Amino acid sequence: MEILRVEDLCKVYGKGESQVTALDHVSLTVEKGEFVAVIGASGSGKSTLLHIIGGVDIPTSGKVFLEGQDVYAQNSEKLAIFRRRQVGLIYQFYNLIPTLNVVENITLPVLMDKRNVNKERLEELLELLGLSNRRNHLPNQLSGGQQQRVSIGRALMNAPAVMLGDEPTGNLDSQNGQEIINLLKLSNKKYRQTLIIVTHDENIALQADRIIGISDGKISRDERV
Repeated sequence: MEILRVEDLCKVYGKGESQVTALDHVSLTVEKGEFVAVIGASGSGKSTLLHIIGGVDIPTSGKVFLEGQDVYAQNSEKLAIFRRRQVGLIYQFYNLIPTLNVVENITLPVLMDKRNVNKERLEELLELLGLSNRRNHLPNQLSGGQQQRVSIGRALMNAPAVMLGDEPTGNLDSQNGQEIINLLKLSNKKYRQTLIIVTHDENIALQADRIIGISDGKISRDERV
């Protein structure tokens, strides 16, 4: 079942001589439960694609449909709700709130949405991520790998339609990086969670179901692993 469709997506930054085309008429579809790795050189447009899919960056033209919903047909208020509820974002540098503990960071999207925390799901995620005994720790009391686990928990807490990772292992050593990928693969299988990650690491890409290559803002490769 198709969960994501990108149609003729373009993104242009700047004007005149300084104009840069980050995405050049990109179209693709992703099935529910797929694990997709997006690879490409620095500046190829892969992170721009991820951010537009996630409602973080607005396209110059083209459309993005998530679960049949036209993402950019919404006003800014509905787009903000869409980002909180439908998309789980994981960044390279964790982006945790330093004054909040593990549980507070994980449940932040739910609380911002003024909804009740699903305690059962929270406990399940803490167990899955190996954070049950770190629940009251602040980010500065955690290792890099543990902080990234918290960011994964935060991304999964709302049971989003799609999980997006922008170089989620880029700030970790190889062992911690592989552990994070293993956790993402586990959530992909356990929750049938659709997962799209941007990575420079070919070894990580080869663990996905599908690899999409981006070059000069265009899809240069799209193959099953």
